[in-house]
Amino acid sequence: PSNVKASKTEAVISVRSINTEEKKRDEHLLNEDFFEVEKFPEIVFKSKEIKNIKADSFDVLGDLSIRGVTKPVTLNVSVGGVVKDPWGKERAGFSATTKINRRDFGLTWSKLMETGGLVVDDEVFITLDIEGVKEG
Repeated sequence: PSNVKASKTEAVISVRSINTEEKKRDEHLLNEDFFEVEKFPEIVFKSKEIKNIKADSFDVLGDLSIRGVTKPVTLNVSVGGVVKDPWGKERAGFSATTKINRRDFGLTWSKLMETGGLVVDDEVFITLDIEGVKEG
């Protein structure tokens, strides 16, 4: 997409939208052990800068807010392609990845399995599939 460097993005994710296909796990993720949805209903990412721009990739530096804690993160973005939709709007597909330490965001619940391993690892990999629509 043209002029990627001038782009800005903000993503707001409803914590209630969490769906792991396991109802009891989803309920646990919403309570105070994890996301505490009643107090912190959203996860928010706000971009600050775009760097390392190449034809098919770039990095988005920004702030990620989870559970009332805001930390800088870098999204590594791959460009999937750009098309015009039937209504003449330009749409671009992207895939973004990053990793965070969940404890940095106050997600500290932990439990050992019978085998001695952790139920939830501290390092969390995040993958986003994104569609952008050009305004104007």
